Amino acid sequence: MTPAIPRLLCPTCRQPLPDSQPVPDSAEDRTTCAACGATVPVRQGIPRFVASQHLESFGRQWNRYEVAHDDEDRATFVAKTGVPLEELAGLDVLDAGCGGGRYSKVAGEAGARVWGADHSHAVDKAARLCAHLPAVRFVQTDLKQLPFPEQSFDFIFSIGVMHHDVDTRAVFDAVARLVKPGGRYAVWLYRRNQGWQESLNDWLRRRTTRMPHDRLESWCRWGATLGGLPLVNKTLNKLVNFSAHPVYENRLCDTFDWYAPQYQHHHTVDELLGWYRDAGFVDLRVLPPEKTGRLYRWVYDRSLLIGSGVNVVGRRSPA
Repeated sequence: MTPAIPRLLCPTCRQPLPDSQPVPDSAEDRTTCAACGATVPVRQGIPRFVASQHLESFGRQWNRYEVAHDDEDRATFVAKTGVPLEELAGLDVLDAGCGGGRYSKVAGEAGARVWGADHSHAVDKAARLCAHLPAVRFVQTDLKQLPFPEQSFDFIFSIGVMHHDVDTRAVFDAVARLVKPGGRYAVWLYRRNQGWQESLNDWLRRRTTRMPHDRLESWCRWGATLGGLPLVNKTLNKLVNFSAHPVYENRLCDTFDWYAPQYQHHHTVDELLGWYRDAGFVDLRVLPPEKTGRLYRWVYDRSLLIGSGVNVVGRRSPA
């Protein structure tokens, strides 16, 4: 299978960048724009347009924890993108905010040509996870300044990422411009809960986001332990968020993921639908939650489920 396309663009003049070349007496390579001479460092085969900055916690969590589960990841991918795996073969796909690469791996194994993009050094873990897939490549970059031509991907998905930027809408719009006419775009964002839940969450996160990561991880271990207790994880975590995943390491990672990032915005379905319409997307479909059950849906429909999402897939108008 051929390498992923499209090619990366120069961050300065937006001309295509050549393949990387070794730097004498250096541990890294670089790619240099033939048009303007701008250079981009390439470490471990990954072009680095940015440093991790405020998203450093994600680089830590994805490189530290082993949370990939093939069957679960495939099911989650289909539920949160609305795209069956059998429709991915031969498509140019962008994983906008790839983290540790679980869903890039799913798309690549389904036959897509994939670029995974993330602002943090989580791309290092993603590259290791997908090392067996030559058509899956990664780039460390700001999602608001992606180094790709506009309208160059058949399908773009972003699962649980955009709300961690200072401006979710700006990220949504920047990524939307890369979808081809007729191409699909799926986004999952945190759902806005009831006012009292939002206030409690904001109060807690004002404290946790200032903690050193080692201290916060120790605190999150309590949440991961509570998440394994059936009675507790169906009651208390409606007040204070902690993961109820069946695997302890996933619970720890998910809980750290909630309390560590500097930015965490929550949104409504109507808000997200409006962004799609403004960006020229049609055939919009609100995707249901992955979990089922009458009680779960009752809580979900009333925006009482902390950590749940708003999830939409749409198609860019061909016109």
